[in-house]
Amino acid sequence: MKSIEKTAEDKILLIDDEEQFLLSAKFILNSKGFKNIITEKSGKKGLQIFLKERISCVLLDMMMPDITGEEVLGKMKEFKQEVPVIILTALNDIETAVRCMTLGAYNYLLKPVENERLAATIKNAYESYHMRSENELLSEAVKESNETDLSSFSHIITKHDKMVSSFRYLNAVSKTPLPILILGETGTGKELVAKGIHNASGRKGKFVAVNISGVDDTLFSDTLFGHRRGAFTGADKERRGLIEDAEKGTLFLDEIGDLSKESQVKLLRVIQERTYFPLGSDASFSTDARIVAATHRNLADMMKKDLFRQDLYYRLRSHTVSIPPLRERKSDIPLLLEHFIRQASKEFDKKTPCYPKELVTLLSSYAFPGNVRELQSIIYDAVGSHSKGILSLSPIKEILSLTEAETGEIECEESFKFPESLPTMKKMDDELIAEAMKRSDNNQEVASRLLGISRQALNKRLSRKKKQ
Repeated sequence: MKSIEKTAEDKILLIDDEEQFLLSAKFILNSKGFKNIITEKSGKKGLQIFLKERISCVLLDMMMPDITGEEVLGKMKEFKQEVPVIILTALNDIETAVRCMTLGAYNYLLKPVENERLAATIKNAYESYHMRSENELLSEAVKESNETDLSSFSHIITKHDKMVSSFRYLNAVSKTPLPILILGETGTGKELVAKGIHNASGRKGKFVAVNISGVDDTLFSDTLFGHRRGAFTGADKERRGLIEDAEKGTLFLDEIGDLSKESQVKLLRVIQERTYFPLGSDASFSTDARIVAATHRNLADMMKKDLFRQDLYYRLRSHTVSIPPLRERKSDIPLLLEHFIRQASKEFDKKTPCYPKELVTLLSSYAFPGNVRELQSIIYDAVGSHSKGILSLSPIKEILSLTEAETGEIECEESFKFPESLPTMKKMDDELIAEAMKRSDNNQEVASRLLGISRQALNKRLSRKKKQ
């Protein structure tokens, strides 16, 4: 396992010729969760470190023997304008501090510095740097939206505008270290989206997926953080956790809404402090794994009911996308149908069958409570039972009818709104039939299924209407 003493990508640089102050400041920042801190007594050497390393925040003393802090600040702003620099100055040198602010310093602190003020100022500067970096990435993504390379998400079959827009957004934020939350119903492909984020991030480590559903606190800790030998009965040897497997990569936590309150505290520590404790260990370890979480549950509602921690919720949703259900992106059904037929034929070692035109209409009239995963299952079942000729609609119709009978209809977000003057039953009957025929592309069999009547009954009504 990697010790906590090793550094991650982002660092805070403290430059001051007083060694005691550096030790004290580092201790204070460590206690506040900042672990990647570089200290330097020389202004010139500090400048070299700044130019060489990936620095997110600088604390810079004004009075140093080899070079003034003002000169160091000028050089820093010349090469890395975006990095916040906090000036340390004495009470009798406020004028210098003001000049430094005009040169681009983020803030200044008077010596001696109160511990809480020091930590708060650095924390704000550090977070400001990351927020600015993310905003710049997003702005750039908007400017280049038409030229954005979305090959990292090419494994997801879609042409839906909202999906493509989400991919552009995720492509832009994929290289930031903050968590990403993916929302969507079961079966919409949240793990595929998480893999796309990992691909776009350019991270060297692995993509590691963990399903939280049904996992208690002990199993969560053991699975994620690992354990030491003798940590509990049966722990006869050391086990590394999945968070270590995801080092420099992506840790995908699926169904995060099912995480217990005890485990939520531990996950929050990982996100805030980038550290964790294996079971049975007194030593903490650092992690550079990027957290991507997903859920079909409403975390905001859970938070209000005290089922999900507020601080964890806001940490996880640093970047958020919502994947639309299949019933809201029916333009993807023909693409997915073609893909799954080819895929299933290959796995069953069969010749890829043709399918009747009515199949797209039939599937488009269905609500798909199980989303893309359900569509895949339906097509695999049909191809598996297929022998020759055109793909039969019978097994597909049977599955759709059984599912609708078991689950009932998906509830509408809004109830029907009637005009002040109610329409007659005949008028409503005519309107319903016209809408069903429109949605089914004039396919009577599909339309009758939408209306919940037999094909013969629908045919009689249409015949009567023609005679009128």
